[in-house]
Amino acid sequence: MERLQHHWYRVSPLHLLLFPVSLVFRALAAARRLLYRSGILASVKLPVPVVVVGNISVGGTGKTPLTLWLAQQLLDNGWHPGIVSRGYIKDGARSNVPREVTAADAADTVGDEPLLMAQRALCPVWIGRDRPAAALALLQTHPECDIILSDDGLQHYRLQRDAEIAVVDGARRFGNRMLLPAGPLREPVSRLKTVDAVVVNSGETRGDEFAMRLEGMRFHNLLNPGSVVTAGEFAGQRLHAIAGIGHPRRFFSHLEHLGLAVQQHAFPDHHRYAASDIAFEDADAILMTEKDAVKCASFATEKCWVLRVDALVSPVLTQLILKKVTP
Repeated sequence: MERLQHHWYRVSPLHLLLFPVSLVFRALAAARRLLYRSGILASVKLPVPVVVVGNISVGGTGKTPLTLWLAQQLLDNGWHPGIVSRGYIKDGARSNVPREVTAADAADTVGDEPLLMAQRALCPVWIGRDRPAAALALLQTHPECDIILSDDGLQHYRLQRDAEIAVVDGARRFGNRMLLPAGPLREPVSRLKTVDAVVVNSGETRGDEFAMRLEGMRFHNLLNPGSVVTAGEFAGQRLHAIAGIGHPRRFFSHLEHLGLAVQQHAFPDHHRYAASDIAFEDADAILMTEKDAVKCASFATEKCWVLRVDALVSPVLTQLILKKVTP
């Protein structure tokens, strides 16, 4: 799939082969959604409200920062959220048995994004291939939870939802607007007309879309989290930056905005790091995202620094979601 990605943001001769396949994918995706909406395929209604945060495209758009932002907003308004996610384990497999994620887990065991969310310690985080089963297990273990957030769950129609939020990458938008494998889309752009809110990460908004930006100015040392510095303290140092996220350029641009000149090293999303990946002999400091950090912790050195970013979104979105989930 990675070899196809550079074709997703243009139209090339290869699309003579890919486009017919994408039409089949589109038909299957539409049929599946229709079967769930009509009740032919059974879906599960939880005893608490469910808010889905997802996207219609492959790759990172900022779903996890938005999920964490929403969890904090709900906490601030007296709710007790829990988060469910699919979870990635070794070789890209998914967790079959629902389980809780703790800050002490390894990314290879539970997945990088669930581990990142668990380490924020806002609320319980559970993973499982069967999203309803994971949510029910969470609720049984944590009966205080009165709302479920489903991270990356837009296409998981087996779990009924009270509100849907779709996140869009503001820089890449929808590429060539074709469905897989000819383009980056899981569902057509028209799907966005049916969600409750569209959030655009770091880009211009259109119509009723909500703007989101990621803010982060401080770095903590991966080996010594209590050691925190600002970007200015890296002045004059030889800096390397790694990013194994859906859109690495976003992280590198953020560092440039902070005034840092770095040697950039982009890796595929969900890349399984090895010590050799960060063995830069000339580096005074190695900068990385939180998502990278959870996978590098076991072999990190004192040169590794992590930039924490937080989503900033209009409070109007909070009020919209609260209205949707309040009886």
